[in-house]
Amino acid sequence: MNAPLDYAQDGAIVTLTLNAPEMRNAISGDDMIDALEAACDRLNADMSARVAILTGAGSAFSSGGNVKKMHDGGGLGGGLPAQTRRNYKLGIQRIPLAFDRLEVPIIAAVNGPAIGAGCDLACMCDMRIAGESARFAESFVKLGIIPGDGGAWLLPRVVGYSKACEMAFTGDMLGAAEALACGLVSKVVPDAELMAETRKLAERIAANPPHAVRMTKRLIREGRHVQLGSLLELSAAMQSLAHATADHKEAVAAFLEKRKPQFGGT
Repeated sequence: MNAPLDYAQDGAIVTLTLNAPEMRNAISGDDMIDALEAACDRLNADMSARVAILTGAGSAFSSGGNVKKMHDGGGLGGGLPAQTRRNYKLGIQRIPLAFDRLEVPIIAAVNGPAIGAGCDLACMCDMRIAGESARFAESFVKLGIIPGDGGAWLLPRVVGYSKACEMAFTGDMLGAAEALACGLVSKVVPDAELMAETRKLAERIAANPPHAVRMTKRLIREGRHVQLGSLLELSAAMQSLAHATADHKEAVAAFLEKRKPQFGGT
């Protein structure tokens, strides 16, 4: 049996591949949840990992929940209502919390349909590039449920309040071009070029000092929900750390000497 998530590192870039194509890379099972959480923890601990790419095996990015299990009376909604609450808290809700803790920038390479929790998973990433066959739907309402994985928090921060409401209230599918128009993705490329184009962006990020990149990501994340004064205080503290790094000294020296810097992550 294949591992639910493939973790592959090439230099400073880690590629995470949802590896359950027979289930269209559903993410609601415990094995996938455990794997995604473990991958985020591993990325945080490894300073040689400077950027990550998330994609799906097969023709789908992720179908989100397992609808067949819902039909059979199992899955996250099985049992008494109080148990369903625990199923969500101890199950799929661990994924957005793990991604929120993630220090390494992560790019979603959306290679096909990203439906329901799959759409929200893409929104958990910092950036999204779509292949032309990518499709997106915040489709929970079509199944008579709500986004229990944090989608109501994630989606408006990516596409804005009005578009998020339209997507969530209708459950309608967006093609890649419409996703680009509303800012859900930053770029659409031919399917055959998706991973190469995503890797180009990853390489541009990986070329920068890793401590500065990780702290910049944390500041941007915190800036979504803290007051300006709090963010400025956090920025000052992190800046004092950045000024003390060898990479900062190397960046300044390289700039003055008009040469390419060599960053060692120290």
